[in-house]
Amino acid sequence: MTPPLPPSEPGSGRGPEVVDAVVVGGGVGGLVAARTLVNRGLRVVVLEGADRVGGPVRGGAFGSFPRLRLDLGAESFAARGTAVADLVTELGLDVVSPAPLSAWGYAAGQAFPLPRAGVLGIPAVPWAPDVRRAIGWPGVLRAALDRVLPRFVADTTDLGTFVRSRLGQRVADRLVAPVATGVHSAPLDRLDVAAVAPGLLDAFAAESSLSRAVGRLRAAAPAGSAVRGIDGGIHALVEALTGEVAASAEEWVDSPRVDQTGPIHTVVRVGQRVSGVERLDAGPGGTWLVRTDAGAQVAAERLVVTTPAVAPLLAPWLPPAADGGAVAVPTPERGADVWLVTLLLDAPELDDAPRGSGMLVAPDAADGPGHEGGAGVRAKALTHATAKWPWLAERVRKAVGEGVHVVRLSYGRLGSETEPPTAEEAARDASVLLGVDLTDRVHDHLLQRWDGSLPPPTPAYRAQVASFTDAVGRTPGLAVTGGWVAGTGLAAVVAHAQATTEHL
Repeated sequence: MTPPLPPSEPGSGRGPEVVDAVVVGGGVGGLVAARTLVNRGLRVVVLEGADRVGGPVRGGAFGSFPRLRLDLGAESFAARGTAVADLVTELGLDVVSPAPLSAWGYAAGQAFPLPRAGVLGIPAVPWAPDVRRAIGWPGVLRAALDRVLPRFVADTTDLGTFVRSRLGQRVADRLVAPVATGVHSAPLDRLDVAAVAPGLLDAFAAESSLSRAVGRLRAAAPAGSAVRGIDGGIHALVEALTGEVAASAEEWVDSPRVDQTGPIHTVVRVGQRVSGVERLDAGPGGTWLVRTDAGAQVAAERLVVTTPAVAPLLAPWLPPAADGGAVAVPTPERGADVWLVTLLLDAPELDDAPRGSGMLVAPDAADGPGHEGGAGVRAKALTHATAKWPWLAERVRKAVGEGVHVVRLSYGRLGSETEPPTAEEAARDASVLLGVDLTDRVHDHLLQRWDGSLPPPTPAYRAQVASFTDAVGRTPGLAVTGGWVAGTGLAAVVAHAQATTEHL
Protein backbone atom coordinates (compact mmCIF):
# COMPACT_ATOMS: atom_id res chain seq x y z
CA MET A 1 0.00 0.00 0.00
CA THR A 2 1.25 3.48 -0.84
CA PRO A 3 2.06 5.49 2.32
CA PRO A 4 -0.10 8.56 2.99
CA LEU A 5 1.11 11.73 1.31
CA PRO A 6 2.74 14.30 3.62
CA PRO A 7 1.16 17.72 4.15
CA SER A 8 2.32 20.44 1.80
CA GLU A 9 3.06 22.75 4.72
CA PRO A 10 3.92 21.82 8.32
CA GLY A 11 0.70 21.72 10.30
CA SER A 12 -1.52 22.61 7.34
CA GLY A 13 -3.01 19.17 6.96
CA ARG A 14 -3.31 19.76 3.21
CA GLY A 15 -1.72 17.20 0.95
CA PRO A 16 0.12 17.92 -2.28
CA GLU A 17 -1.52 18.20 -5.65
CA VAL A 18 -2.09 14.71 -7.09
CA VAL A 19 -1.89 14.04 -10.82
CA ASP A 20 -0.98 11.13 -13.07
CA ALA A 21 2.46 12.34 -14.19
CA VAL A 22 5.00 15.03 -13.37
CA VAL A 23 7.47 16.22 -16.02
CA VAL A 24 10.51 18.06 -14.69
CA GLY A 25 11.84 20.45 -17.33
CA GLY A 26 10.00 22.47 -19.94
CA GLY A 27 12.38 22.19 -22.86
CA VAL A 28 11.31 20.51 -26.08
CA GLY A 29 11.99 17.08 -24.57
CA GLY A 30 9.79 17.83 -21.57
CA LEU A 31 6.99 19.31 -23.64
CA VAL A 32 7.02 16.35 -26.06
CA ALA A 33 7.00 13.92 -23.12
CA ALA A 34 4.08 15.80 -21.57
CA ARG A 35 2.15 15.75 -24.87
CA THR A 36 2.77 12.01 -25.25
CA LEU A 37 1.33 11.39 -21.80
CA VAL A 38 -1.57 13.81 -22.27
CA ASN A 39 -2.54 12.03 -25.48
CA ARG A 40 -2.90 8.84 -23.44
CA GLY A 41 -5.47 10.58 -21.26
CA LEU A 42 -3.15 11.24 -18.32
CA ARG A 43 -3.20 14.33 -16.12
CA VAL A 44 0.21 15.96 -16.42
CA VAL A 45 2.02 18.85 -14.74
CA VAL A 46 5.23 20.33 -16.22
CA LEU A 47 7.63 22.06 -13.80
CA GLU A 48 10.20 24.40 -15.37
CA GLY A 49 12.78 26.19 -13.23
CA ALA A 50 13.41 29.08 -15.62
CA ASP A 51 11.02 31.89 -16.41
CA ARG A 52 10.21 30.47 -19.84
CA VAL A 53 9.85 27.12 -21.55
CA GLY A 54 11.59 25.89 -24.69
CA GLY A 55 15.20 25.54 -23.59
CA PRO A 56 17.45 26.47 -26.54
CA VAL A 57 14.43 27.02 -28.78
CA ARG A 58 13.31 30.61 -28.61
CA GLY A 59 11.82 33.30 -30.83
CA GLY A 60 12.35 37.06 -30.81
CA ALA A 61 12.18 40.18 -32.92
CA PHE A 62 14.28 43.21 -33.80
CA GLY A 63 13.40 46.30 -31.83
CA SER A 64 12.80 48.26 -35.01
CA PHE A 65 10.50 45.58 -36.45
CA PRO A 66 8.68 43.90 -33.52
CA ARG A 67 6.32 41.96 -35.78
CA LEU A 68 9.14 40.26 -37.66
CA ARG A 69 9.55 37.11 -35.57
CA LEU A 70 12.57 34.84 -36.06
CA ASP A 71 14.53 32.16 -34.24
CA LEU A 72 17.05 33.14 -31.56
CA GLY A 73 18.08 29.56 -30.88
CA ALA A 74 17.70 26.36 -32.88
CA GLU A 75 16.50 27.12 -36.41
CA SER A 76 16.35 23.68 -38.07
CA PHE A 77 16.13 19.97 -37.38
CA ALA A 78 17.83 16.95 -38.94
CA ALA A 79 15.81 15.22 -41.65
CA ARG A 80 16.76 11.74 -40.43
CA GLY A 81 13.71 9.89 -39.17
CA THR A 82 10.17 11.25 -39.24
CA ALA A 83 9.53 12.03 -35.57
CA VAL A 84 9.92 15.82 -35.79
CA ALA A 85 8.19 16.24 -39.15
CA ASP A 86 5.25 14.10 -38.01
CA LEU A 87 4.98 16.09 -34.77
CA VAL A 88 5.09 19.41 -36.59
CA THR A 89 2.32 18.28 -38.94
CA GLU A 90 0.18 16.97 -36.08
CA LEU A 91 0.45 20.37 -34.40
CA GLY A 92 -0.86 22.10 -37.52
CA LEU A 93 2.46 23.65 -38.54
CA ASP A 94 4.18 23.46 -41.92
CA VAL A 95 7.50 21.71 -42.50
CA VAL A 96 9.68 23.60 -44.99
CA SER A 97 12.94 22.80 -46.75
CA PRO A 98 15.82 25.25 -46.99
CA ALA A 99 16.84 26.76 -50.30
CA PRO A 100 18.99 24.38 -52.39
CA LEU A 101 22.25 26.16 -51.58
CA SER A 102 25.57 24.67 -50.52
CA ALA A 103 27.10 25.26 -47.12
CA TRP A 104 30.62 26.67 -47.02
CA GLY A 105 33.62 26.19 -44.79
CA TYR A 106 36.34 28.58 -43.68
CA ALA A 107 39.80 27.34 -42.74
CA ALA A 108 43.38 28.53 -43.14
CA GLY A 109 42.09 31.91 -44.30
CA GLN A 110 40.16 30.40 -47.21
CA ALA A 111 36.45 29.99 -47.91
CA PHE A 112 35.26 26.96 -49.87
CA PRO A 113 32.02 25.02 -50.49
CA LEU A 114 31.77 22.04 -48.17
CA PRO A 115 31.56 18.68 -49.95
CA ARG A 116 27.95 17.70 -50.48
CA ALA A 117 28.52 13.94 -50.13
CA GLY A 118 29.66 13.76 -46.53
CA VAL A 119 28.75 13.08 -42.91
CA LEU A 120 29.93 15.67 -40.36
CA GLY A 121 32.35 16.86 -43.03
CA ILE A 122 33.83 13.40 -43.63
CA PRO A 123 33.88 12.96 -47.41
CA ALA A 124 32.50 9.93 -49.23
CA VAL A 125 34.87 10.40 -52.17
CA PRO A 126 38.31 11.71 -51.10
CA TRP A 127 39.27 12.85 -54.63
CA ALA A 128 35.99 14.62 -55.50
CA PRO A 129 36.55 18.16 -56.91
CA ASP A 130 34.89 19.88 -53.93
CA VAL A 131 37.07 17.86 -51.54
CA ARG A 132 40.23 18.64 -53.51
CA ARG A 133 39.38 22.36 -53.43
CA ALA A 134 39.21 22.27 -49.64
CA ILE A 135 42.25 20.12 -48.77
CA GLY A 136 44.50 20.32 -51.85
CA TRP A 137 46.29 17.49 -53.60
CA PRO A 138 48.48 16.57 -50.58
CA GLY A 139 45.32 16.13 -48.53
CA VAL A 140 43.65 14.12 -51.29
CA LEU A 141 46.59 11.74 -51.62
CA ARG A 142 46.63 11.09 -47.89
CA ALA A 143 42.85 10.69 -47.67
CA ALA A 144 42.80 8.26 -50.60
CA LEU A 145 44.88 5.82 -48.55
CA ASP A 146 41.70 5.11 -46.61
CA ARG A 147 40.54 2.97 -49.52
CA VAL A 148 43.53 0.60 -49.28
CA LEU A 149 44.48 0.64 -45.60
CA PRO A 150 43.42 -2.52 -43.73
CA ARG A 151 40.54 -2.19 -41.31
CA PHE A 152 42.73 -2.54 -38.22
CA VAL A 153 44.52 0.72 -39.10
CA ALA A 154 41.92 2.75 -37.27
CA ASP A 155 41.60 4.32 -33.85
CA THR A 156 37.96 4.88 -32.90
CA THR A 157 38.67 6.38 -29.48
CA ASP A 158 37.03 9.66 -30.55
CA LEU A 159 35.95 11.37 -33.75
CA GLY A 160 39.16 13.33 -34.29
CA THR A 161 41.44 10.35 -33.79
CA PHE A 162 39.25 8.18 -36.02
CA VAL A 163 39.27 10.65 -38.92
CA ARG A 164 43.00 11.32 -38.70
CA SER A 165 43.85 7.61 -38.55
CA ARG A 166 41.96 6.93 -41.77
CA LEU A 167 41.89 10.16 -43.80
CA GLY A 168 44.68 12.32 -42.41
CA GLN A 169 45.14 15.67 -40.71
CA ARG A 170 43.89 17.94 -43.49
CA VAL A 171 40.50 16.26 -43.69
CA ALA A 172 40.18 16.50 -39.92
CA ASP A 173 41.22 20.16 -39.71
CA ARG A 174 39.63 21.65 -42.82
CA LEU A 175 36.47 19.57 -43.29
CA VAL A 176 35.46 17.75 -40.13
CA ALA A 177 36.51 20.31 -37.51
CA PRO A 178 34.40 23.18 -38.89
CA VAL A 179 31.30 20.99 -39.09
CA ALA A 180 31.53 18.82 -35.97
CA THR A 181 32.87 21.48 -33.60
CA GLY A 182 30.30 23.94 -34.92
CA VAL A 183 27.46 21.53 -34.20
CA HIS A 184 28.67 20.23 -30.84
CA SER A 185 30.72 23.18 -29.51
CA ALA A 186 33.52 20.80 -28.50
CA PRO A 187 36.91 19.76 -29.95
CA LEU A 188 37.00 16.72 -32.22
CA ASP A 189 38.99 14.74 -29.68
CA ARG A 190 36.17 15.09 -27.15
CA LEU A 191 33.42 13.68 -29.37
CA ASP A 192 32.23 10.09 -29.10
CA VAL A 193 31.86 8.62 -32.59
CA ALA A 194 28.70 6.63 -31.91
CA ALA A 195 27.01 9.59 -30.24
CA VAL A 196 27.67 12.21 -32.93
CA ALA A 197 27.55 9.94 -36.01
CA PRO A 198 25.05 7.12 -35.39
CA GLY A 199 25.68 4.11 -37.59
CA LEU A 200 29.13 5.19 -38.74
CA LEU A 201 31.06 2.55 -36.78
CA ASP A 202 28.80 -0.25 -38.04
CA ALA A 203 29.19 1.01 -41.61
CA PHE A 204 32.97 1.13 -41.19
CA ALA A 205 32.98 -2.43 -39.89
CA ALA A 206 31.11 -3.50 -43.01
CA GLU A 207 33.13 -1.46 -45.52
CA SER A 208 36.66 -1.44 -43.97
CA SER A 209 36.94 2.16 -45.22
CA LEU A 210 35.77 5.34 -43.55
CA SER A 211 34.96 7.15 -46.80
CA ARG A 212 33.06 4.13 -48.11
CA ALA A 213 31.22 3.96 -44.78
CA VAL A 214 30.14 7.57 -45.27
CA GLY A 215 28.98 6.72 -48.77
CA ARG A 216 26.95 3.85 -47.35
CA LEU A 217 25.22 6.15 -44.86
CA ARG A 218 24.57 8.79 -47.49
CA ALA A 219 23.03 6.23 -49.83
CA ALA A 220 20.61 5.19 -47.09
CA ALA A 221 19.70 8.79 -46.21
CA PRO A 222 16.56 10.42 -47.65
CA ALA A 223 17.02 12.51 -50.78
CA GLY A 224 17.17 16.26 -50.47
CA SER A 225 18.47 18.53 -47.75
CA ALA A 226 19.78 17.05 -44.51
CA VAL A 227 17.75 19.55 -42.48
CA ARG A 228 14.22 20.93 -42.41
CA GLY A 229 12.59 23.93 -40.78
CA ILE A 230 9.16 25.24 -39.83
CA ASP A 231 7.33 28.01 -41.63
CA GLY A 232 7.54 30.88 -39.16
CA GLY A 233 10.49 29.48 -37.24
CA ILE A 234 11.32 26.53 -35.01
CA HIS A 235 10.09 28.52 -31.99
CA ALA A 236 6.55 27.94 -33.28
CA LEU A 237 7.01 24.30 -32.20
CA VAL A 238 7.41 25.30 -28.54
CA GLU A 239 4.41 27.60 -28.67
CA ALA A 240 2.22 24.91 -30.25
CA LEU A 241 3.35 22.21 -27.80
CA THR A 242 2.79 24.47 -24.82
CA GLY A 243 -0.67 25.41 -26.03
CA GLU A 244 -1.73 21.80 -26.62
CA VAL A 245 -0.42 20.53 -23.27
CA ALA A 246 -1.92 23.47 -21.38
CA ALA A 247 -5.28 22.96 -23.05
CA SER A 248 -5.47 19.50 -21.49
CA ALA A 249 -6.01 21.12 -18.09
CA GLU A 250 -9.49 22.22 -19.14
CA GLU A 251 -10.57 18.59 -19.00
CA TRP A 252 -9.46 17.86 -15.45
CA VAL A 253 -9.11 20.99 -13.31
CA ASP A 254 -12.40 20.20 -11.56
CA SER A 255 -11.38 16.66 -10.72
CA PRO A 256 -11.49 15.82 -6.99
CA ARG A 257 -8.03 14.23 -7.39
CA VAL A 258 -6.55 17.70 -7.77
CA ASP A 259 -6.06 19.87 -4.70
CA GLN A 260 -8.33 22.82 -5.42
CA THR A 261 -6.06 25.19 -3.48
CA GLY A 262 -3.12 24.44 -5.74
CA PRO A 263 -2.08 26.19 -8.97
CA ILE A 264 -4.46 24.11 -11.09
CA HIS A 265 -5.16 26.69 -13.78
CA THR A 266 -2.07 25.80 -15.76
CA VAL A 267 -0.21 22.55 -16.23
CA VAL A 268 2.93 24.16 -17.67
CA ARG A 269 4.48 26.10 -14.80
CA VAL A 270 7.60 28.25 -14.93
CA GLY A 271 9.69 29.45 -11.99
CA GLN A 272 9.33 26.03 -10.32
CA ARG A 273 12.87 24.75 -9.75
CA VAL A 274 12.74 21.22 -8.33
CA SER A 275 14.55 20.86 -5.00
CA GLY A 276 13.42 17.45 -3.79
CA VAL A 277 12.24 14.07 -5.08
CA GLU A 278 10.95 11.21 -2.93
CA ARG A 279 9.73 7.73 -3.74
CA LEU A 280 6.95 6.91 -1.27
CA ASP A 281 6.62 3.27 -2.35
CA ALA A 282 9.30 1.29 -4.17
CA GLY A 283 6.90 -1.08 -5.93
CA PRO A 284 4.78 -0.64 -9.06
CA GLY A 285 1.98 1.82 -8.51
CA GLY A 286 4.00 3.76 -5.96
CA THR A 287 4.01 7.53 -5.77
CA TRP A 288 6.68 10.09 -6.61
CA LEU A 289 6.59 13.30 -4.58
CA VAL A 290 8.25 16.33 -6.19
CA ARG A 291 8.99 19.56 -4.30
CA THR A 292 10.07 22.91 -5.71
CA ASP A 293 11.93 25.89 -4.26
CA ALA A 294 8.71 27.86 -4.61
CA GLY A 295 7.00 25.58 -2.08
CA ALA A 296 4.90 23.55 -4.50
CA GLN A 297 4.40 19.81 -4.04
CA VAL A 298 3.08 17.49 -6.73
CA ALA A 299 2.56 13.74 -6.39
CA ALA A 300 2.15 11.26 -9.23
CA GLU A 301 2.70 7.61 -10.16
CA ARG A 302 4.86 8.69 -13.10
CA LEU A 303 7.89 10.98 -13.13
CA VAL A 304 9.80 12.17 -16.20
CA VAL A 305 13.07 14.07 -15.64
CA THR A 306 14.53 16.00 -18.57
CA THR A 307 17.35 17.94 -16.93
CA PRO A 308 20.69 16.67 -15.54
CA ALA A 309 20.41 19.09 -12.60
CA VAL A 310 17.74 16.86 -11.05
CA ALA A 311 19.52 13.55 -11.74
CA PRO A 312 21.32 13.47 -8.33
CA LEU A 313 17.92 13.63 -6.61
CA LEU A 314 16.99 10.33 -8.26
CA ALA A 315 20.06 8.40 -7.08
CA PRO A 316 18.61 7.19 -3.71
CA TRP A 317 15.65 5.61 -5.46
CA LEU A 318 17.46 3.68 -8.20
CA PRO A 319 18.21 -0.06 -8.04
CA PRO A 320 21.84 -1.19 -7.69
CA ALA A 321 24.11 -1.43 -10.69
CA ALA A 322 24.93 -4.78 -12.28
CA ASP A 323 27.93 -5.21 -9.94
CA GLY A 324 25.76 -4.56 -6.89
CA GLY A 325 27.13 -1.10 -6.23
CA ALA A 326 25.35 2.24 -6.33
CA VAL A 327 24.57 3.67 -9.75
CA ALA A 328 26.80 6.62 -10.60
CA VAL A 329 24.93 9.76 -11.58
CA PRO A 330 26.20 11.26 -14.85
CA THR A 331 28.45 14.22 -14.20
CA PRO A 332 28.29 16.21 -17.42
CA GLU A 333 31.05 18.62 -18.24
CA ARG A 334 29.70 22.12 -18.62
CA GLY A 335 29.23 22.90 -22.26
CA ALA A 336 30.45 26.04 -23.95
CA ASP A 337 28.65 29.32 -23.38
CA VAL A 338 27.27 30.34 -26.75
CA TRP A 339 26.42 33.82 -28.02
CA LEU A 340 24.23 34.33 -31.07
CA VAL A 341 24.35 37.67 -32.86
CA THR A 342 21.59 38.24 -35.40
CA LEU A 343 22.21 41.11 -37.80
CA LEU A 344 19.68 42.93 -39.97
CA LEU A 345 21.80 44.17 -42.87
CA ASP A 346 21.10 46.61 -45.69
CA ALA A 347 23.24 44.74 -48.23
CA PRO A 348 21.89 44.10 -51.75
CA GLU A 349 25.26 42.45 -52.52
CA LEU A 350 23.99 39.45 -50.55
CA ASP A 351 20.97 38.93 -52.81
CA ASP A 352 22.91 36.30 -54.79
CA ALA A 353 23.99 34.41 -51.64
CA PRO A 354 27.75 34.58 -52.41
CA ARG A 355 28.61 31.96 -49.76
CA GLY A 356 25.52 29.77 -49.96
CA SER A 357 23.30 29.19 -46.94
CA GLY A 358 26.05 29.80 -44.42
CA MET A 359 29.53 28.91 -43.23
CA LEU A 360 31.19 26.73 -40.63
CA VAL A 361 34.51 28.01 -39.32
CA ALA A 362 37.53 25.92 -38.33
CA PRO A 363 38.68 26.40 -34.72
CA ASP A 364 42.04 27.85 -35.77
CA ALA A 365 40.42 30.69 -37.74
CA ALA A 366 40.55 32.98 -34.69
CA ASP A 367 44.35 32.94 -34.94
CA GLY A 368 44.55 33.24 -38.70
CA PRO A 369 44.11 36.07 -41.19
CA GLY A 370 40.91 38.03 -40.90
CA HIS A 371 40.20 41.66 -40.16
CA GLU A 372 42.49 44.48 -41.06
CA GLY A 373 45.45 44.31 -38.72
CA GLY A 374 45.64 40.52 -38.67
CA ALA A 375 42.91 39.65 -36.15
CA GLY A 376 41.19 36.41 -37.10
CA VAL A 377 37.52 35.44 -37.22
CA ARG A 378 36.18 34.61 -33.76
CA ALA A 379 32.74 33.42 -34.92
CA LYS A 380 32.43 29.64 -35.20
CA ALA A 381 29.53 29.67 -37.65
CA LEU A 382 27.46 31.99 -39.83
CA THR A 383 23.98 31.41 -41.19
CA HIS A 384 22.71 33.55 -44.06
CA ALA A 385 19.16 33.13 -42.79
CA THR A 386 17.35 34.97 -45.56
CA ALA A 387 19.22 32.92 -48.17
CA LYS A 388 18.59 29.65 -46.36
CA TRP A 389 14.89 30.10 -45.54
CA PRO A 390 12.62 31.47 -48.31
CA TRP A 391 9.79 32.07 -45.83
CA LEU A 392 12.01 34.44 -43.84
CA ALA A 393 13.27 36.23 -46.94
CA GLU A 394 9.69 36.91 -48.00
CA ARG A 395 8.72 38.28 -44.59
CA VAL A 396 11.81 40.49 -44.44
CA ARG A 397 11.02 41.92 -47.87
CA LYS A 398 7.46 42.72 -46.81
CA ALA A 399 8.47 44.20 -43.46
CA VAL A 400 11.67 46.05 -44.34
CA GLY A 401 12.17 46.15 -48.10
CA GLU A 402 14.37 44.81 -50.88
CA GLY A 403 18.08 44.15 -50.42
CA VAL A 404 17.79 43.59 -46.66
CA HIS A 405 19.17 40.39 -45.16
CA VAL A 406 19.31 38.52 -41.87
CA VAL A 407 22.68 36.99 -40.99
CA ARG A 408 23.32 35.07 -37.78
CA LEU A 409 26.75 34.45 -36.21
CA SER A 410 27.54 32.03 -33.40
CA TYR A 411 30.35 32.46 -30.85
CA GLY A 412 31.69 30.15 -28.16
CA ARG A 413 33.84 27.01 -28.12
CA LEU A 414 34.51 24.57 -25.32
CA GLY A 415 37.63 25.41 -23.37
CA SER A 416 37.84 29.04 -24.43
CA GLU A 417 36.53 32.10 -22.67
CA THR A 418 33.96 33.89 -24.75
CA GLU A 419 33.58 37.62 -24.31
CA PRO A 420 30.23 38.93 -25.50
CA PRO A 421 30.56 39.83 -29.18
CA THR A 422 29.40 43.23 -30.28
CA ALA A 423 27.39 44.03 -33.37
CA GLU A 424 30.51 45.70 -34.79
CA GLU A 425 32.64 42.58 -34.30
CA ALA A 426 29.92 40.39 -35.79
CA ALA A 427 29.72 42.67 -38.83
CA ARG A 428 33.51 42.49 -39.27
CA ASP A 429 33.48 38.70 -39.02
CA ALA A 430 30.58 38.50 -41.48
CA SER A 431 32.51 40.74 -43.87
CA VAL A 432 35.47 38.36 -43.89
CA LEU A 433 33.36 35.23 -44.21
CA LEU A 434 30.99 36.52 -46.87
CA GLY A 435 33.56 38.53 -48.82
CA VAL A 436 31.43 41.70 -48.67
CA ASP A 437 32.13 44.80 -46.58
CA LEU A 438 29.23 44.92 -44.10
CA THR A 439 30.77 47.07 -41.39
CA ASP A 440 28.47 50.04 -42.02
CA ARG A 441 25.41 48.09 -43.12
CA VAL A 442 23.89 47.05 -39.77
CA HIS A 443 20.32 48.29 -39.50
CA ASP A 444 19.52 46.44 -36.25
CA HIS A 445 20.82 43.50 -34.23
CA LEU A 446 19.89 40.99 -31.54
CA LEU A 447 22.20 39.37 -28.97
CA GLN A 448 21.22 36.08 -27.30
CA ARG A 449 23.31 34.14 -24.79
CA TRP A 450 22.91 30.43 -24.11
CA ASP A 451 24.71 29.46 -20.89
CA GLY A 452 26.52 26.13 -20.84
CA SER A 453 25.11 24.38 -23.88
CA LEU A 454 24.67 20.60 -23.90
CA PRO A 455 27.59 18.63 -22.41
CA PRO A 456 30.07 17.37 -25.00
CA PRO A 457 29.28 13.72 -25.82
CA THR A 458 32.60 12.28 -24.71
CA PRO A 459 32.99 8.48 -24.56
CA ALA A 460 33.21 8.59 -20.75
CA TYR A 461 30.05 10.65 -20.42
CA ARG A 462 28.08 8.44 -22.82
CA ALA A 463 29.11 5.40 -20.75
CA GLN A 464 27.84 7.10 -17.59
CA VAL A 465 24.55 7.93 -19.28
CA ALA A 466 24.11 4.33 -20.49
CA SER A 467 24.57 2.94 -16.97
CA PHE A 468 22.28 5.56 -15.45
CA THR A 469 19.47 5.12 -17.98
CA ASP A 470 19.65 1.34 -17.52
CA ALA A 471 18.97 1.79 -13.80
CA VAL A 472 16.20 4.29 -14.51
CA GLY A 473 14.58 1.77 -16.87
CA ARG A 474 14.43 -0.71 -13.98
CA THR A 475 12.68 1.80 -11.70
CA PRO A 476 8.86 1.68 -11.84
CA GLY A 477 7.19 4.89 -12.97
CA LEU A 478 10.42 6.72 -13.84
CA ALA A 479 11.90 7.95 -17.12
CA VAL A 480 14.64 10.37 -18.14
CA THR A 481 14.89 12.16 -21.47
CA GLY A 482 16.17 15.42 -22.97
CA GLY A 483 19.31 16.37 -24.84
CA TRP A 484 21.62 15.34 -21.99
CA VAL A 485 20.71 11.67 -22.60
CA ALA A 486 19.26 11.70 -26.14
CA GLY A 487 22.03 13.70 -27.82
CA THR A 488 22.20 16.92 -29.77
CA GLY A 489 19.39 18.09 -32.02
CA LEU A 490 15.61 18.10 -32.18
CA ALA A 491 15.49 14.86 -34.17
CA ALA A 492 17.21 12.98 -31.34
CA VAL A 493 15.35 14.76 -28.53
CA VAL A 494 11.83 14.40 -29.94
CA ALA A 495 12.18 10.71 -30.89
CA HIS A 496 13.75 9.85 -27.53
CA ALA A 497 11.10 11.72 -25.53
CA GLN A 498 8.29 9.95 -27.35
CA ALA A 499 9.83 6.48 -27.06
CA THR A 500 10.89 6.89 -23.43
CA THR A 501 7.49 7.99 -22.11
CA GLU A 502 5.48 5.40 -24.01
CA HIS A 503 6.23 2.68 -21.45
CA LEU A 504 5.18 4.72 -18.41
